[in-house]
Amino acid sequence: MTRHRLDPVRAAVVDVFDQDTPPVLEIDPGDTVVVDALDARGYLAPLETPGEEQPRMFPAGRGHCLAGPIAVRTAEPGTVLAVQLKSIRPGRWGWTVAAAKDTKLNRDLNVTGEPPAWLLWDIDPDRGTATDQLGHEVTIAPFLGVLGVAPAEPGEHRTMPPSTSFGGNIDCRDLVAGTTVYLPVTVPGALLHVGDGHAAQGDGEVAGTAVECPMTTEMTVDVLPGAPVPGIHAVTPAARVTFGFDEDLAVATTTALDAMVQWIQHSHGLSKTVALALAGAVVDLHVTQVVNETWGVHATLGHDAIRRPAGAGGSG
Repeated sequence: MTRHRLDPVRAAVVDVFDQDTPPVLEIDPGDTVVVDALDARGYLAPLETPGEEQPRMFPAGRGHCLAGPIAVRTAEPGTVLAVQLKSIRPGRWGWTVAAAKDTKLNRDLNVTGEPPAWLLWDIDPDRGTATDQLGHEVTIAPFLGVLGVAPAEPGEHRTMPPSTSFGGNIDCRDLVAGTTVYLPVTVPGALLHVGDGHAAQGDGEVAGTAVECPMTTEMTVDVLPGAPVPGIHAVTPAARVTFGFDEDLAVATTTALDAMVQWIQHSHGLSKTVALALAGAVVDLHVTQVVNETWGVHATLGHDAIRRPAGAGGSG
């Protein structure tokens, strides 16, 4: 297996999803890629004062500054890309801004029209902390906000709203190092895009941004013939995770839960109703995000949540 590297140079980054974008790298299944990505806005230097503008990779960026696309040989529609996140290390600086956009959430919170609030962070990856200019310290748990393949529909697609069909701006804080993310392949080669490093984020990303930062990620990419459940899903160090994304919170919730119930069915040989009954005891639902023009919901099932003691009987 081969080890590759992608550096954050203009020729290796994009700010839209488009199946016609030529790949910047072509790899074999099982290869490892080390991706050094800029923050979501593509700043070329750390912010020194709140609200200042530094030079960007895309001065008039249409979306997230993403590394890729990466083509994977043998990946074809109907297969599944397995992206194993072996290590995720943030850069030394980051930023958060709240009330920067006129959104429904900000209007409901009565912060629209207020001056945006900026936090500039000094990140210490070795200590596992980030400290802002006001002296607040938080524990970091780095992850990539964007993991996605090219959409099946031709043309340019914005990077902001996520999709259960191709991933993208998932913004799930559970996808830390040690996680494998499964992405349905929609175009030949898959055309994987990664970026939007977050050093820390709560469920929901309620401010509209997390601790946005550059990120270096080592990942191994494989191609599988299929998966036990449809859509985007993941196996983290702590749990199995399924996702739903929709403008309607109820639809997003149902999508995430239905995929998890199917996973329980597949894993334990149960009927759907029995799997749903078990889910009522052990599955947690989380609001993944509230900020990307769509609701995100993820369902989690701890690895040891359902056990079968030796000699246990019964059937589904």
